[in-house]
Amino acid sequence: MKRRVLLSIHPEHAEAILLGRKSYEFRKVLFKQDVAEVVIYATSPVCRVIGRFEVEEIYSASPAEVWEKAKHVAGVTQERFSVYFSGRKIAHAIKVSKPVRFIRPRLLSDYLESNTPPQSFCYL
Repeated sequence: MKRRVLLSIHPEHAEAILLGRKSYEFRKVLFKQDVAEVVIYATSPVCRVIGRFEVEEIYSASPAEVWEKAKHVAGVTQERFSVYFSGRKIAHAIKVSKPVRFIRPRLLSDYLESNTPPQSFCYL
């Protein structure tokens, strides 16, 4: 069974995803379970759950290979990408599909009883 996760994403990247300008969300650490949907928590200063998207695929390879595959729809510069994955042997690219912006941003407490945003992600 595929799961849902809540991802903490910087507001500028969350906006780019929801506007269709960023088709991959990059991660150093990946889920251990199959994930079908990502719920987007925009970090400070927004601090709200603002949308969701379906996971089309997850591509894991060397940072150079991931950049080659995603560079035209990465939503970030190569420099920023390289700094983020500096020293890493593996990079993960989550392909965004069917992004949806919530009409009203939601409180984190609507999703997590702890009301504490995850460092990276948590299963819902």
